[in-house]
Parts: sequence; structure tokens; C-alpha cells
Amino acid sequence: MTRSHSIARTTAAALLVALAATLIVISPGRADATIALRQRFFGHQNVDPVTGDIDADDVILSWFGVTNFAAAINGHVVLLDAWVPRGEYSGYVPTSPAELAMLDPEFIFVGHGHFDHAADAAEIAALSDATLVGTPEHCDQAREQAAPDVVECVGAVPRGSAFGATAEHTGLLGPEVGITVLKHVHSAAEQPDPSDTGGAHTPVGTVTDPRIFAEHLPAPQDTVHLASHLGDAEGDSLLWQFRIGDFALTWHDSSGPLKERAPHVLDQLAALPAPTDVEVGAVMGFNQITNGLRDPRMYIERIAPKIWIPSHHDNWAPGLTSRGEDYEQPMMDEIARIPEAQRPIVRWISDPQDYVRPEVLTFDVNAAFWD
Repeated sequence: MTRSHSIARTTAAALLVALAATLIVISPGRADATIALRQRFFGHQNVDPVTGDIDADDVILSWFGVTNFAAAINGHVVLLDAWVPRGEYSGYVPTSPAELAMLDPEFIFVGHGHFDHAADAAEIAALSDATLVGTPEHCDQAREQAAPDVVECVGAVPRGSAFGATAEHTGLLGPEVGITVLKHVHSAAEQPDPSDTGGAHTPVGTVTDPRIFAEHLPAPQDTVHLASHLGDAEGDSLLWQFRIGDFALTWHDSSGPLKERAPHVLDQLAALPAPTDVEVGAVMGFNQITNGLRDPRMYIERIAPKIWIPSHHDNWAPGLTSRGEDYEQPMMDEIARIPEAQRPIVRWISDPQDYVRPEVLTFDVNAAFWD
């Protein structure tokens, strides 16, 4: 990139943020718009119609594609990853980066930096003043994509740290919420593993529904946006655990071949600070051709959640991705390799019916079920 191009992009980003800030100040409807959006993303019954405050007794996840969720944790609004799928199509996912910024999130927790997880992180952070929390490499990328002085970012683990590096970030969401981050492995292909529990795996392919792309033709600006982020770097992969009282949520946006690349991390998954009640994990991965869905199963075995929610399976990339229901049978076959008493309840989500549908993933942190 030339110096003049970089200066121009930085200046444009700064002007955009300044304009947004001006609109926020002068627009009398912003508070009402934020409240209405929070009601749509987190449920009318969970959002105060006057203040927009959210019931702290529930953890609410509102899915908007791949492994991206708007979340309410102890009453705090955050994003888990930040990309609205578009470019191959437009208008299929019922939200936008501008709407996500208008939710007024406090933090954007990044799992890794590839475009389908963080391509909108810099824009949303700049428009909303949300703080990014990821690796220092995620911070570098976000600051490069926006004016560097308008993106606040916290390095969750030290730069260049090894697989298995952990850190505590208690206090970000108030003293009641414990947060642990663990550096793990991005999905990757490995040689077939016949030594795994139950023997060799059946390859899992993808079945994309082409009708969606004809019914939701891509807008030019969405195609340009996608193309401009295809080269976004991983910046390492992080797994997050959030703890509120007796309830623990673990979220990871990739499931890597830990057995081959970082076997000690398997033990660390089993030793997270609290037993996991709900795990939201990536089911799709590069290893599914040679080792099926072994990797997400290994995460389940070590994390041992009561409820497991598969993500990263939208029908957004022709020939590469599938809806959640296309993964259901091979994943249930994989879970059958786990002893029955140790299997989690599986709660499937699939597009488009479960986009921005908070009632599907609302959890009462005080329920006796978590005890």
C-alpha cells in the first residue's frame, strides 16, 4: 500500500467516525433506536423499554452468522466476533454493521482475525467506541483498517505467545463476571487418524443451496467489502470462557487439530476455571475432509458442556459451506463415540431461521440446571 493511499484511508475513516459522533449527539432518536434494536436482538421482555438495560439474570446470544453473536452477559452488551456475512449475497442476514454499532456494545471479543470473523470489527468499534479484545495481532489489523487513534484494543495474551497461553480478564464486565482466554489452534487438515476413538472417519463435504445467491443478489459495495478482506490474517486463535455465578459459557470460533499440533491444550480445555455449562463451538473445519468432525468432538470431550451449540456452518460461500442441518447427522454420529453418560444436549441452529432469534439461546444463569 502506498503512503498516500494509507493516509487517504485513515483520513476517510476518521471523517466517518467524526460524522457518526455528530449524528449520535444531534439525533434525538438514537436512544429509542438503540432500545428497539436491543429488544429485537435480546427479546422485548429482557430489555427495559425506558433505559435499554438488559436483565442480568440471563445470558443471551443472538446469532448473526458464522460464529458471530451479539451477546448480553450480566447485562453487558458485547459482540463475539464481528462480521455480517455478505458479498456473495446481500440482505440474507437481517442486520448490518451499523445496527450492531447502534446496539452500543462495550466490547468486541475476537476469536481470530479472518474476514468471516472480524472483517467488521474495526468499523463497529470506531462507530460505537467498543473496545476490541483479542491478540495484539488482532489489534494491529483492526487499527490498520481504521484510523488507529479511534480503535481501542486490549491484547488478551502476550504477542507471539505459544499455544496454551492463558490470561484472566476479570473486571471487564464487572466484578461478577470472570473471563479466561486460552490460545488454541485454528482448524487445519491433517492425515487420516485411524487411531481415534471408533476408528477412521467418513469425510464430511459441503452442500450449498445455490438458490439463496439468486434470490439475494450481492450489492456492489458488499462484494467490494468482501474482496478487500479476503486476505485478513488469522492473528492466532483464542477460546473464551465467561463465568457468572454458577454458570459458565465457553465460546470458540474454530476447532483445531489439537491432537497433532498442541496436545497439551486438550488438558487445558479440561482444566478451565469452571465446568462449562454451554459451549458454542465451530463445527466446520479444514480437517473434515480427512478426519470428519473429530476435532469439534475432541473439544466437546475435554470441555464437557451440559449443552453444546454448533456454529460456523452458514450457507454463505458457494461450494464451501453448508447449513447447520447438513452437519447434524455426521456430528451426531461423531458424538455417539462419546460414552452416553458424557454426551451433551445438542442445540442446533441453522440459517436463516435462527438469525437474530434470541429466544433460541437465552440461558437463566440462576437455573438449578447448572448446579
